[in-house]
Amino acid sequence: MEISELHSLFLKTGGVTTDSRAIKGGEMFIALKGENFDGNEYAQKAIEAGAAYAVVNEGSKYAGTDERIIAFPDTLKALTDLARYHRENTFVNGERLTVIGLTGTNGKTTTKNLIREVLATKYKVTATEGNLNNDIGVPLSLLKINSETEIAVIEMGANHPDDIEKLVKVAEPDYGLITNVGKAHLLGFGSFEGVKAAKGKLYDWIAENGKAVFLNADDADLCEMVRQRGGLSMVSYGVNEWKTEVIPSDPEHPYLRIAIPVGSETIDTDSDMLYVVESNLVGAYNADNVLAAIAVGHFFGVELSDAFHAIHSFVPSNNRSQMVRTERNSLIVDAYNANPTSMAAALDNFAMAISGNKVALLGDMRELGEDSVAEHIAIVEKVKGMDIAKVCYVGEEFRKALESAGTADNAMWFESSEALAAYLADNALEGALVLVKGSRGIQMEKTIPQL
Repeated sequence: MEISELHSLFLKTGGVTTDSRAIKGGEMFIALKGENFDGNEYAQKAIEAGAAYAVVNEGSKYAGTDERIIAFPDTLKALTDLARYHRENTFVNGERLTVIGLTGTNGKTTTKNLIREVLATKYKVTATEGNLNNDIGVPLSLLKINSETEIAVIEMGANHPDDIEKLVKVAEPDYGLITNVGKAHLLGFGSFEGVKAAKGKLYDWIAENGKAVFLNADDADLCEMVRQRGGLSMVSYGVNEWKTEVIPSDPEHPYLRIAIPVGSETIDTDSDMLYVVESNLVGAYNADNVLAAIAVGHFFGVELSDAFHAIHSFVPSNNRSQMVRTERNSLIVDAYNANPTSMAAALDNFAMAISGNKVALLGDMRELGEDSVAEHIAIVEKVKGMDIAKVCYVGEEFRKALESAGTADNAMWFESSEALAAYLADNALEGALVLVKGSRGIQMEKTIPQL
């Protein structure tokens, strides 16, 4: 069967799923196969559960047993090709659908969510759900595009050098935005230069096939990456670029506030009129993410007043830049992920917060390869210079770092987040401002019920 034929069948269904347990009736089930799972085994169950079609690998025991079960040599390739074909054949007012591709080391999911909220004040937007940003998630996100979609915002993640290069060939973005480049997944990328080369594949695609990139003009690394690709069209933004003021947080105003110079519904750096944009995000480092969303919205004709309202209305979730108030403490929860860049930014923001009783709960930063111990030592040394009443480190990498850097009087180490949670249950914190930060695998959110 040709992909065009599969696409015709797809358009008659209620969407695509790769999880047979998620079938509600009418979907197309695509059976993926990995090291520890084989979706082909569930093809018949998917049909029995109400799937309209099931796509399986050639050679599957269910191939040819039912006209609703369709065989392809490689089901992941079938999923990818179907998503690309759908993207290429979706039109709005006679023109091919506009797709904004987004990647970066930190902040990409928050930025994507903010862009979605801002654009949604004027357009029907389809955006990546959660962080479905890998070789499976991007195709699934593209297949969420429907006849009402006017703009799509597709997040792309990367752990390896060729990930973005592969994903842009599926999403085929017209516009690109890299939030930043930092030290993350060094085990896969090999070095910081490897990170820039991998993320830069988005710029390469836009330079050859797209229209423009949205550039944080304050970021020297991103500016250099753009300069290396001469002739790339840019839409610039940035705290300094827009002469924006980040207003310090305090107990009465714990969330990010920024003052932007505006004039006659435009960003006007020469204007004396400042508009204070209030958010529900914690951390000055989110200012760039907010400005990115405003820049994208402004470029696509969203009124500034609508964009500012959308920013103010957005409430983060899933342990990303959240302020959580319990009966005993105030928490800054940023525990979805961590790398040296985001950890340092979180600590810098924590240092600026006004509180007489600060406690930091810091979990290991994963996938840093041979640089791991050195990067954890750098964080330990940074914390030593901060005014923090207590710091609790979690994980083997911080243990190694503490052995080299030494343990300060206010520091403790725990093998796991569960062990730290048990300690907190017996040694309750009261009246503290608590930073909770760590890589996903450390599961620092397990400490929250004890705070």
